[in-house]
Amino acid sequence: MSRKEFEASKMRRLKRIAGRHGLTILTAEKLTAKMGKGGHAIREDESFKIIFGDKPLPFSATFEQIEHYVEELEAGEE
Repeated sequence: MSRKEFEASKMRRLKRIAGRHGLTILTAEKLTAKMGKGGHAIREDESFKIIFGDKPLPFSATFEQIEHYVEELEAGEE
C-alpha cells in the first residue's frame, strides 16, 4: 500500500483542494456514540458558515462524503 492510499494523506490532499476554493475541512475530535472518533464538516472561510456536514447533526459527514464533495468541487460540478 502506497502512502497516497492512507486516509491521512488523502485528507491532506482534500484540504489543499478545498483551500483553493475558499473552504476548510473540519474534523470533530470528540468521540461520539454513533460515529466513533471524528465526523467531518466543510466551512466557508469568508463567512465561517458550515456548508456541508452539519445536517442532521454537527460533524455528521463521513470521510467518503467529504471526499466526494471535494472531488465534485474540483471537477467543477458543484
